[in-house]
Amino acid sequence: MVLSDLPGSVRRVLTVSTVNVNGLRAAAKKGFVEWLGSTKADVVACQEVRAELKELPAGAAAPEGWHVVHAPSAQKGRNGVMLFSRAEPEEVRIGFGEPEFEDSGRYAEIHLPNVVVASLYLPSGDVGTPRQDEKERFMAAFLPYLVDLRAKAEAGGREVVVVGDWNIAYEKTDLKNWRGNQKSSGFLPEEREWLGRVFTEAGYVDVQRKLDPEGPGPYTWWSYRGKAFDNDSGWRIDCQIATPGLAERCTSVVVERAGSYEQRWSDHAPVTATYSD
Repeated sequence: MVLSDLPGSVRRVLTVSTVNVNGLRAAAKKGFVEWLGSTKADVVACQEVRAELKELPAGAAAPEGWHVVHAPSAQKGRNGVMLFSRAEPEEVRIGFGEPEFEDSGRYAEIHLPNVVVASLYLPSGDVGTPRQDEKERFMAAFLPYLVDLRAKAEAGGREVVVVGDWNIAYEKTDLKNWRGNQKSSGFLPEEREWLGRVFTEAGYVDVQRKLDPEGPGPYTWWSYRGKAFDNDSGWRIDCQIATPGLAERCTSVVVERAGSYEQRWSDHAPVTATYSD
């Protein structure tokens, strides 16, 4: 993966950051704009934007030095994903070809010189409700797309990294209270089995677990309720999942956990990975 840095120079490093902003209008007022201005990332993916571009301040809708891709939901105030990239994308895709989810604000991808970066907001679900049915339909349609995406990317000489809020904790080490959540959406056996198929059948790699196979955590989401953040009682559901060639080049993954509860601008933390030759 080679991205242009400055005119006349080329670097072989790519830094990607992903964060569920839990409403970008609110996050922009609490510190997101300042964070975006300070990040060293080449690409920033956001989920749960929940706003149209016209509703956002300029520092979030059209920040200087960034190309912006926005995939809003047809349902006002729901979902929404974005991608900020310093390099202009060669190609942009919104949705993954499944009619039910094309305008749901859950998936967007950009094609850069040697890599495809996608922002994913997988449905959260709720056991015994239509939301869980929606999540299952999304997963059933999305897995074949991941297989196809990898094949097409390889044919074009590209790697792939799908980043975002996957809303599934794969292993016991991916959430603090795994015993109490075995019947909760996000840690159901069938959901974990599906994510396992992303790793086996589709052949992708969880870059965090490649570098840190033991855990526990590091967690990326903590409920606003009670003392979850202070007690680090969280879930690792925000992931960077890459094709094997790119995963091999991952040198670091950092969860940018806020220093205190008061400093948070989302209930999720940015997850930043660096890929280099």
